[in-house]
Amino acid sequence: MDVKLETSWDDLPLMANTSHILVKHYVLDLDVDFESQIFEGTIVLFFESRNRLEKQSGSTKETCRSESNEACRFSTPEPCHSPVTDTRTSSSKTGYNDFAICGKGEKDTSGKDGNHDNPEQASGISSSKYCCDTGNHGSEDFLLVLDCCDLSVFKVEEVDVAVVPGIETFTGSSQIAFVSEELRNQIVHELVTLPADRWREQFDYYAHCSQAPGCGELLFDTDTWSLRIRKTGAQTATDFPHAIRIWYSTKPQGRSVTWTSDQSGRPCVYTMGSPVNNRALFPCQEPPVAMSTWQATVGAAASFVVLMSGENPAKPTQLREGRASWHYYVTMPMPASTFTIAVGSWAEMKPEICSSEDLAAETSLTPSEADFRCVGVCGHMEYPCRFQNPSATTQEVIPHRVFAPVCLQGACYETLLPLVRPCLSAAHSVLGTHPFSRLDILVVPANFPSLGMASPHIIFLSQSVLIGMNHLCGTRLCHEIAHAWFGLAIGARDWTEEWLSEGFATHLEDVFWAKAQQLAPHEAWEQQELKADLRWRCLQDEVRNYPEEMQVLRPNKEKTGHVSDSGSSVIKHGLNPEKVFMQVHYLKGYFLLRFLAQRLGDDTYFAFLRKFVHTFHGQLILSQDFLQMLLENIPEEKRLDLSVENIFRDWLESSGIPQPLQTERQARAECGLARRVGAEVHKWIRVSRRPQKRKRRETEEVFEKLLPDQLVLLLEHLLEQKTLNPRTLQSLERTYQLSQQDAEVRHRWCELIVKHKYTKAYKDVERFLQEDQERSQRDSFPCMCTQPWWDRGRVDAGRQRKGNGAAEASSVHTTVLLFPRLPSPGLMEHVVPLCRPGLTASGRRVRIGSPSWGEGTSVTGDESRLRYIGKAAVHFAYGCSGYFLESQGAPELVSWDHGHHLICFSRSFQKDSAGLC
Repeated sequence: MDVKLETSWDDLPLMANTSHILVKHYVLDLDVDFESQIFEGTIVLFFESRNRLEKQSGSTKETCRSESNEACRFSTPEPCHSPVTDTRTSSSKTGYNDFAICGKGEKDTSGKDGNHDNPEQASGISSSKYCCDTGNHGSEDFLLVLDCCDLSVFKVEEVDVAVVPGIETFTGSSQIAFVSEELRNQIVHELVTLPADRWREQFDYYAHCSQAPGCGELLFDTDTWSLRIRKTGAQTATDFPHAIRIWYSTKPQGRSVTWTSDQSGRPCVYTMGSPVNNRALFPCQEPPVAMSTWQATVGAAASFVVLMSGENPAKPTQLREGRASWHYYVTMPMPASTFTIAVGSWAEMKPEICSSEDLAAETSLTPSEADFRCVGVCGHMEYPCRFQNPSATTQEVIPHRVFAPVCLQGACYETLLPLVRPCLSAAHSVLGTHPFSRLDILVVPANFPSLGMASPHIIFLSQSVLIGMNHLCGTRLCHEIAHAWFGLAIGARDWTEEWLSEGFATHLEDVFWAKAQQLAPHEAWEQQELKADLRWRCLQDEVRNYPEEMQVLRPNKEKTGHVSDSGSSVIKHGLNPEKVFMQVHYLKGYFLLRFLAQRLGDDTYFAFLRKFVHTFHGQLILSQDFLQMLLENIPEEKRLDLSVENIFRDWLESSGIPQPLQTERQARAECGLARRVGAEVHKWIRVSRRPQKRKRRETEEVFEKLLPDQLVLLLEHLLEQKTLNPRTLQSLERTYQLSQQDAEVRHRWCELIVKHKYTKAYKDVERFLQEDQERSQRDSFPCMCTQPWWDRGRVDAGRQRKGNGAAEASSVHTTVLLFPRLPSPGLMEHVVPLCRPGLTASGRRVRIGSPSWGEGTSVTGDESRLRYIGKAAVHFAYGCSGYFLESQGAPELVSWDHGHHLICFSRSFQKDSAGLC
């Protein structure tokens, strides 16, 4: 089996052999342990072999590939039998009493956190009776490969679904006389193929089956990126057990989740949209084609709230004193990478006044209550689809809840909560039916690496959107809401085509926000043109500062969507630290869609977009699916030179600025909002050039009130000035109250402070670095400004640069400046004072002034190792996009041997990520 892929250091491998077998449903049963910082429990996977799927449905596009004759070589153990009568106990979690989840099993004795000495040779642990080895015993059994990393796997077993009461209805007989592997697989096949209108019965049986006893342990082995499982004698995917249970725990340093404290100082954990997706949270099939449903039960201390990707607004079930469980489910098949969880002491914000009309508009329509009469034919696999429900199609505002740490309740009530209804309603007015039945919104801890992340039924927002006017909060909320259609309901079949989610969300955020504000058409046009100006400046910086090969939106070209014979593939540059900070796929995608909308006219374009959503929701697409359907709907007189081939050539398969965009930007005139900014810029330049002692009769400049985006543009223009005197900067701050504006504006203000050495405002820089993420277009999906370099005076928060750039990220306890390379000594003289006493800079070398490390100590690391030096540990997590630090004492400046440098602003901190975007 071709599980070995040719990868570069920065590629993300997708190892699962999805061409042979697909996960159709996951059942997770986990406990949260904040003391150990792990999730621990079981996951049950229900499979369907691809050849059976294709025999059942002739509409499947990909053909089933023959089983590979490359065998995984394991030792051959004696069969392991688990009699049913010895394993039944009462369930303590889900309320299903027929079967219990078996004991968690003994933990791995190889290390406290479950690490093996040699991850390449890691295998089943001591609690598993039979472990895998690499000896060649002539076996050619089928090998199941799951995507997995940073997990401790304890045991893998087949689930005896045949003993579940009532399951005989799936066998066509009144009782089961003889249980065989074929019969168990037939039961699972009948279960996973139940029609959509029987979804509740189906999920009940999933839950009962997940608690059924095991009927034999399976051999397993792990390597860096995968978990490999086989059963002796099962030589094809059809023969392999179609229901298996995996006993495992996560690891504290696992890259799929972040353990931290919220803004109120209470412990919490959440998935952060990691480049490795969810493979460090549970073993899964990561390729997008492996679309599955799931249900999950999570136990935690009763004081915590568990939020998750789920159709139901779960409420806690009391387990025992001080413990509760939360149960969520999803009936719409989705890639496993979209699963999201957050556990913390979240407080719910509820609207103080709800009219009867509002409540009626937000009535939740669960699949069991929905009337799924056909409203046009859907092209996706069968599930309880809202597009088939007439009541759901007219629901402008779906039910929603807002959660945040206790200390942010006031800000949420003031800024976020009033925006949710108008933004949801605006999205419905543009695209129609909401793909998901409900929505939770969570304001996440301060170390969250971006401004937002969208997942099924849940959105994460940064605390940074709550500061200043509601503009930043509204636009970011609209961006994440847009992902419900583009990125979630319609996903990219090849993850390298990120523009299919981010380009659409960026373009739609402007449209949604204009409607949410109820702007007149001319006002909406002005604001969108101003935003286009800002994004144009940003795109120019992006193409100047990043490698050409990473500026291509369709890098695989004609091989886009191709996978190996087994279904495994590689995401080029998926782990590249620079990609985490790039916005090219947002910006070029946005400008392409803007170009197409202008060619068609807005009315025609958005009418087409609704048609496209109705045609492709619930499916995975490639660029050509969108472009071909679009061109078929363009009148001949408007098509001109447009073709799929030309768009590929000009926009998607070339680096740099697309020529049509270059032509359009050169020919266009400034909008009125931008012209007013230009006038204000000239006023400030005149003010800065005036002598300190002015003539008495000289008139004072009168400055206009500016919108947030106008302030951003104003400050960007002023950043291009070689000098601005302190008196001008002081007046600038007072005129616009810059320290009270939103994060985008304050970001530019901090850049001016640093560039012009305005020491009186250094406290504003420190506050920004400690409390805010910039207005990053990046939103972990899975989660947008001009960012020049240090030599142009930028603090460049949250983004790595090729030159003397700096990147920043904040957490509850620490803030870190990350330098791609050490800035000039002159600049360091002005940065170091911000960090409080204890840091020194000598020439182009950095010395550490922390007592806990000793003067002159340096730290070394690579892409995957954890190194301990004295009392400090630095974890270089998937490139320079994440660092985990433990330290005591004064602030430190850490120098990395591979040319990255950190400045830490905190006095003490533990395991908080930094440098993420």
